[in-house]
Amino acid sequence: MNMGDRRRKGLMLVLSSPSGAGKSSLARELVASDPELVLSVSMTTRNPRQGEVNGREYFFVSDHRFANEVAAGSILEHAVVFGHRYGTPRGPVEDALNAGRGVVFDVDWQGCAQLRASPLGRHVVAVFILPPSIGELEQRLISRGQDSAENVSGRMDRAMEEIGHFREYDYVLINEDFRQCADAIRGIVAVEKNRSARRPDIAAFVEDLSAEFESRRGDEGP
Repeated sequence: MNMGDRRRKGLMLVLSSPSGAGKSSLARELVASDPELVLSVSMTTRNPRQGEVNGREYFFVSDHRFANEVAAGSILEHAVVFGHRYGTPRGPVEDALNAGRGVVFDVDWQGCAQLRASPLGRHVVAVFILPPSIGELEQRLISRGQDSAENVSGRMDRAMEEIGHFREYDYVLINEDFRQCADAIRGIVAVEKNRSARRPDIAAFVEDLSAEFESRRGDEGP
């Protein structure tokens, strides 16, 4: 019997956290270390920045195209950020799931809720990442040098609101040590891959076992 020809269903691994707690770095680490995982590529109405490639960082589309995709039900989740629309196209995610791959999402709690409510919501495995402390979270935001003092303050104000949604997730991890946190997520993925709901191959495998058993009984004779 050859199990290699039978595909298991993929999963949608959702990572959420307050800004600075590490979800984006963890997402990149997981995808870089596991060829069965791919990072979800969002669709956006903003213009490409220097060095960005359509289909790699984002799918860059017009407002009209984005609105049509939403109306057609082709977007799993979407939001407006700084005046531009962002969303997850359904097609690439569905293709990856059917190929048995995991799709990693770097979204907030609202995006997670929309993904759960989408037609593919049964495939969602949601992980919330907590910082080890509020002081550490603030220091991480400051040290990465991407935000003004005003923006850091705003992100800190939003942090506790975001953290308050942790009960909506299947798993909650504290990102005190990056490597340990990444390994913990890998363990979650390994367990979730083998849930019976994601193993349509198992029923056929059990049928093969049954056929083999009956064949052996027949060979033994009366």
